[in-house]
Amino acid sequence: MIGKLKGLIDSYGEDYVILDVGGVGYQVHCASRTLQALPSPGEAAVLAIETYVREDQIKLFGFRTDHEREWFRLLQTVQGVGARVALAVLGTLSPADLANAIALRDKASVARTPGVGPKVAERIVTELKDKAPSFANVDPAVVHLAGAIDDRRAPGPVADAISALVNLGYGQPQAAAAVAAASRSAGETAETAQLIRLGLKELAR
Repeated sequence: MIGKLKGLIDSYGEDYVILDVGGVGYQVHCASRTLQALPSPGEAAVLAIETYVREDQIKLFGFRTDHEREWFRLLQTVQGVGARVALAVLGTLSPADLANAIALRDKASVARTPGVGPKVAERIVTELKDKAPSFANVDPAVVHLAGAIDDRRAPGPVADAISALVNLGYGQPQAAAAVAAASRSAGETAETAQLIRLGLKELAR
């Protein structure tokens, strides 16, 4: 199995690159973000490779890092997500952004991927929710709060404050982070109005 390729960029296709390794041209399928980050033809490049062997073909998928390849594999553990969809998701979101979106149950960010509808996006954030927080760089308290809101376990004032901030035009993840910070400073007995006021101050920083 091929795990890594190092060579010269020969040419680009719509969703692949031809990598010349010692005179042999390997066709490697990549996410759009990966293709955009690769150098011009004639320049050197290194790609982490995932090899798919089928009865009628061998297909190579390329990634800038081993970490990105791990996400490609992880995404395909979700029901209904194959190689094409996993590659499309990684073309829309960086591994860090994807980890944050899953940790915060941010289905809307995942659903921005072409070909990924709300149902598939929901399966991704639901089925990977226990795996993503370790990769995410968001406050664990915000992750916990996002889960509580999603499961309808969040205290009423907290849920109402987040809803109010969302109605003001802020994204759900940003609103949840602001209210989590507000709740920490105001205490568990804080009322909705106080959480909204403090949350707006957090968002204005």
